[in-house]
Amino acid sequence: MLVRFAFSTLGLFAVMSASAHARAADVPTGLPTDLPAYIDQVRTTFNVPGIAVAVIKDGKVVFEQGSGLRNVALHLPVDVHTKFCIASNTKSVTATAIEILAERGKLHMDDRVTDHLPWFRMAEPYATREMRVRDLLAHRSGLGSHAGDLLFLPSTRYNTREVVEHLAYLPLSTGFRENFAYENIMFAVATLVVEQASGQSYADFVRTQIFAPVGMGDALIDGSELRPTDDVATSYMPDAGGRLGPVPTLAWENNAGAAGIYASIHDMARWAGTQLSQGALPPPNGAQSRLFSAATQADMFAMVTPIPIEAPSVPALAPAQPNSFGYAAGWFVSDFRGEHMVWHTGGFPGTVSETTLFPSLGLAVVVLTNQESEEAFNAITFHVADSYLGRSDTDWIAGFAASAKKRAKRLEADDAKNERRPEPLVPPALPLARYAGRYKDAWYGVVNVTTDGNKLRVSFSDSSRLMGTAEPWRGDSFRIRWDDRTLHADAFIDFVPDGHGGISRATMRRASARTAPAYDFQDLDLHRQ
Repeated sequence: MLVRFAFSTLGLFAVMSASAHARAADVPTGLPTDLPAYIDQVRTTFNVPGIAVAVIKDGKVVFEQGSGLRNVALHLPVDVHTKFCIASNTKSVTATAIEILAERGKLHMDDRVTDHLPWFRMAEPYATREMRVRDLLAHRSGLGSHAGDLLFLPSTRYNTREVVEHLAYLPLSTGFRENFAYENIMFAVATLVVEQASGQSYADFVRTQIFAPVGMGDALIDGSELRPTDDVATSYMPDAGGRLGPVPTLAWENNAGAAGIYASIHDMARWAGTQLSQGALPPPNGAQSRLFSAATQADMFAMVTPIPIEAPSVPALAPAQPNSFGYAAGWFVSDFRGEHMVWHTGGFPGTVSETTLFPSLGLAVVVLTNQESEEAFNAITFHVADSYLGRSDTDWIAGFAASAKKRAKRLEADDAKNERRPEPLVPPALPLARYAGRYKDAWYGVVNVTTDGNKLRVSFSDSSRLMGTAEPWRGDSFRIRWDDRTLHADAFIDFVPDGHGGISRATMRRASARTAPAYDFQDLDLHRQ
């Protein structure tokens, strides 16, 4: 689940929009003539192996192209049918599925969730009773940012219903509908609502009712459907020094409705075109000419949850400062240089992407990448938008490069701080064996701690990739480095003595700014069994 990162990292949020300026009279409007070269410059500047871009204008795909490599080691190029993980761009697909079912009378957007899932429970009775279908798509449940993500991240043994059942034990951090907090778990609930209302599995409904009519012939529900011979982009992650390394495929089989889909730029051009045309399907469309009505799209694009606007990270990005910002149903809504903008981004380890619609311009831009540079997709999107607005007064590559440099310096400083044990050094208060044991959190499950020489080993019982070594940090706190170094997930575990020479419980927290917000360790309350 990631979103546009231009100004701040929330997991990844940033905003885009701008104050309106007069159009430069001497600048022609239309598709940038330098777009292929510009994309190559973006790849070079932001160290991205491969990018695919589509531009849709007034119902026509005017640009659709792959650039660079989908696999660096094998020197395989990106083409228009290369599959990328679109991650949280999937949320717009799930929201569309819900809206289609509402249009067909299978549900109403303001139905209680318990009307469709009678067993559904939140930790607060009021939230359980009043949670409506619309709330599932709008990030206003009262849960904290990314709460519950450890139930499916990086992968777990839980099925989708079990993930949702665990909501009953996940504490709310604010009042229901009080604030925006980006989350994935409520889209797992939406996935089950799709299944209950349609009588089909989520995968079958999306394949037959969305992929097929739109013409998304390359698209897959999640990474588990990939085959060795597929034309798919390998994901790459830079280390602290900027060197790229491949990242294993991540598949959220138990929450595909939040971030599962893989699709090509050819698929996404058709998807964005359908959204831009208010549900009218691209040709050829057979007997079904519309995916949904214009009224349904208006409901889907209506802001539900306002989001505070933050200052730009660097002065050069001030032209992208929004006037308004919020979340609708599976889409962010804001504005750019005074033009209404509807958009979403997505990110998994080693890949980020974005889909952006400018309805008043009849324009859509889709950017898929196989590296974690949010600056890359923002620079391309804004460059294209500016060209259609007749603007050439902002160097987006330079602006986002300055932002990336500032963020890199902040991360380097954070690394330096978190790589050194705080002084004066305080050894563990107890023998290591006293920390070992079986710990259980009400909403996640079991975390096991064992001894390994002068260190501890920590393993999450339902997450096979979350196994690592915990080294003494300060007193009863230990720093965990996971064995799988492709995870942005290092953490601290803080043990709480019971006052009788043992340990009663433990809490966890992210170890540095590089630990992705999706790892919601801070929500764990681990009680020794």
